[in-house]
Amino acid sequence: MELSTKIAVIGAGHAGVEAALAASRMGVPTVLFTLSLDAIANMPCNPSIGGSGKGHLVYEIDALGGEMGYATDRVTLQSRTLNLGKGAAVHARRVQADRMLYRQLMKETIEHEPNLRLVQTEITDILFEDAENGRRVCGVRTALGEEWRASRVILATGTYLSGAVFIGSYVAPSGPDGMLPANALSASLAAAGVKMMRFKTGTPARVSRRSIDLSVLEEQRGEENTVPFSVRTDEKEFGKREQISCHIVYTNKNTHDIIRSNLDRSAMYSGNITGTGPRYCPSIETKIVRFADKERHQLFVEPTGTASEEMYISGFSTSMPADVQHEMIRSLPGFERAEIMRYGYAIEYDCIDPLSLYPTLAFKDIEGLYGAGQFNGTSGYEEAAAQGLVAGINAALAEKGEEPMILSRSSSYIGTLIDDLVTKGTDEPYRMMTSRSEYRLLLRQDNADLRLSDVGHRVGLLSSERYAAFCEKRKQIEDEIARLEKATVPPSEQVNALLTSLGSTPLTTGVHLAELLRRPEVSYASLAAIDRSRPDLPRAVRTTVEVQVKYEGYIHREKAEAERTAKLESKKLPADIDYLSLKGLRIEAAEKLAAIRPLNVGQAARISGVNPADITVLLIYLKERYGRE
Repeated sequence: MELSTKIAVIGAGHAGVEAALAASRMGVPTVLFTLSLDAIANMPCNPSIGGSGKGHLVYEIDALGGEMGYATDRVTLQSRTLNLGKGAAVHARRVQADRMLYRQLMKETIEHEPNLRLVQTEITDILFEDAENGRRVCGVRTALGEEWRASRVILATGTYLSGAVFIGSYVAPSGPDGMLPANALSASLAAAGVKMMRFKTGTPARVSRRSIDLSVLEEQRGEENTVPFSVRTDEKEFGKREQISCHIVYTNKNTHDIIRSNLDRSAMYSGNITGTGPRYCPSIETKIVRFADKERHQLFVEPTGTASEEMYISGFSTSMPADVQHEMIRSLPGFERAEIMRYGYAIEYDCIDPLSLYPTLAFKDIEGLYGAGQFNGTSGYEEAAAQGLVAGINAALAEKGEEPMILSRSSSYIGTLIDDLVTKGTDEPYRMMTSRSEYRLLLRQDNADLRLSDVGHRVGLLSSERYAAFCEKRKQIEDEIARLEKATVPPSEQVNALLTSLGSTPLTTGVHLAELLRRPEVSYASLAAIDRSRPDLPRAVRTTVEVQVKYEGYIHREKAEAERTAKLESKKLPADIDYLSLKGLRIEAAEKLAAIRPLNVGQAARISGVNPADITVLLIYLKERYGRE
């Protein structure tokens, strides 16, 4: 029997799920391969979605037509918005999710997708054939000897490639959560000349809820009337849901003494681990060594699901042996009788050098092959899902003979994430943070749909009904901003009493409502008492209107900078440029440009080792050869 599909997706983690759903929903027959049907969209680390930078990614995934935000809304245990004391640019939603329900929901979603087939098997080889410009993929081979013909293959292997788990001196070949590793595929890719790297991540122990005295811990409640990630979610119903409390505990001198006295037994410090770990999510051993003067570290005790007693101790990742893990945990207040259900571990895995990829996430030297998620050197579920969505969209567009989707840095955090990877590369697991973007005020959570829904509709992931609803929302925002800019408020006893109560200067002459709203102490809601012509608008519309008006000047400056950058992005660089023979380029710049082969001058300008003088040389070359500046 001949087995075939158009697109094969290898790995059903967060990247693979988004890739497979996107490609199939765009009308391209797709097969999703997984080592285990029970590990689809698994959360082997903390079952949380969102946070600083990461929450922005989830909103953008939803705006493009992805699944993560909608699924998360349906399994939310607790929701909070971080950084509310700071500006709107860094407000970030974070959700504690029900791990088992999330897996179940994503599996059901995949199973009911008409154009998508789900297969449990191990892929051991990518099949290639000769192409005009080198090689192209033509299928995959399974451990059972089956061969599937496919013209596009997306690698979304997570931490499974040659995975190895470390707990003290114990080392075992393994994927996350005791799953089997994918050793054969890793060897196959290396044999095909794919440049591989070795990274590491880790997770803390899970502790039985009934063995913890939660009464001595600091309770952390969720926020009321929270907003969902997805526009597909009913906001009113979502806001009424009962939330589960999380808790906070702190390490102490005893905890630190236990860790220090056993550092030689930690896999991190014994020399067993060679892979590079994440800088922004280090093990507790690394924290104790790196911040030796710190007397305590904050830990978050969070549930993993309503049908499970497992509690996750965020911030307590470790590769210590089992007996030391018991000591460490029982040194925490309220954990004196704690019972470990799953031991913490470090895991090493193979991934690729993302400089091997185009911004489409297609490999540069292997036609039809794409990478997504931790396979590309990132960390985090949100980063993985974002890349999977992009890879799935672009594989489907290529299969249909259409132009690829490349998101710019000024359009999205997804664009920033991918541009960082394929332009700068990474020597550690990459994590998205708001500080990575130079356009933070443009890339807010509240306006993700304004930035990306047109793109989602163009590629075919947003239905006509959903797109029409978005267009109506956009019109409401534009109309309300225009009204605020025109509506005048004269000085009056009522107006000045309100302004005085807000700590704002009373009026002596009439002003536009927008001018009042730009005052830091004045909010859109507070103006309702003196704004008699105000329409009844949804909360999402009101939020965006307020931010757009308040930060108008700053937003305008960022837009102007984005437009200047866009001019460089529009200057395409031919694929056949011989950078090493280009006169005027420094050797370092020529070597970097030849290796990365940027698509345009804007991308070239962001490559480490390429300076403004080198960019001038490229611009002169384009003008002389093509008559364009």
